[in-house]
This record gives sequence, C-alpha cells and structure tokens, in this order.
Amino acid sequence: MYEFSFDAFTNEFTGTFSGVPPVVSAARLTAALLLGGIIGMEREWLRKPAGLRTHMLVSMAACLFIIVSQQLATIPFGDDEALRVDPLRLIEAVTAGVAFLAAGTIFTSRGEVHNITTGASMWLAGAIGLACGSGQIPLAVMATLIVLVVLLVLRLFEKWLGTNNPTPPE
Repeated sequence: MYEFSFDAFTNEFTGTFSGVPPVVSAARLTAALLLGGIIGMEREWLRKPAGLRTHMLVSMAACLFIIVSQQLATIPFGDDEALRVDPLRLIEAVTAGVAFLAAGTIFTSRGEVHNITTGASMWLAGAIGLACGSGQIPLAVMATLIVLVVLLVLRLFEKWLGTNNPTPPE
C-alpha cells in the first residue's frame, strides 16, 4: 500500500523537469502564447474563423510538444541503444496536426476559396510554438514580426493595387 507523502506530491510537480527547468519551460510557453496571440489578434481584428484564442492554443501546444520531447529525452527508458530521440518526427507530427486544423478553416463558396491566409497563419503559429519550445525565442519573435508585416503591410499594398477585392471587376 502506498502512503500519501506531501514530499512525493510536490516532487511530482517539481522533480519532473529534468530536461528543461520549470522557469525556462514557463518562459518558452509564455513566449509561444504571446507570439501566437499577436498573429491571432490580426486574424481576430478581421473577424476570421481562427482568431486570437486559436492561434494562442496552436502555438502553445506546439511549444509544449517540443518541451515534452526534451523532457522525455532525459528519462531513462532502458538501453541507450533502444532509445532513439528524433526531433524531426515530432516536428512532422505537429506540422501535420496543425495543417489538419488549418485545412478545416479553408472553404470554397461559389468558386472562391476563403480563409487560406488564416490557415497559413495557424500553420505558422505552430512553427513559432516549435521555435519557442526548442529555445529559439529570438527566431520566433523575428518570424512573428515578419508575419505581421506580411499580414498588415501587404494588405494595405493589395488595397492600393486593388487586388484584394473579393469580387473580380466586370
């Protein structure tokens, strides 16, 4: 029979950070949440189907997957030869999952495709989360800033050119 121990209970919440310390994990998750939220705000502002909360969750989930993989890499599972840590497999899995969500926002109506940019921004939020999770926060910030230029500045340029009109001129 197992007796309750407060030390065992607290160790479960603090002792499991063998790969990435709790403060670093919190910083990475927070960065992913904030950077994903910045992209989501732009989508929210335009009343797109995937907005602030969706982008925040996608980015933070991707970040968490990377942190979990880093934690798992430090846990002994038996023979060192039996354990293979392949971060590319994890990235592929996250990318496929986010692409599935993003594809769900894209639809066709009367021969026109809608929400491709929102789908792409969700996919990118996943990549930003992966970058934050792997400790590449400056890279994630840089990507977020570039995305804002693409989403905000290029929209103004498209309006100036007259190319973002949903109905073609007759």
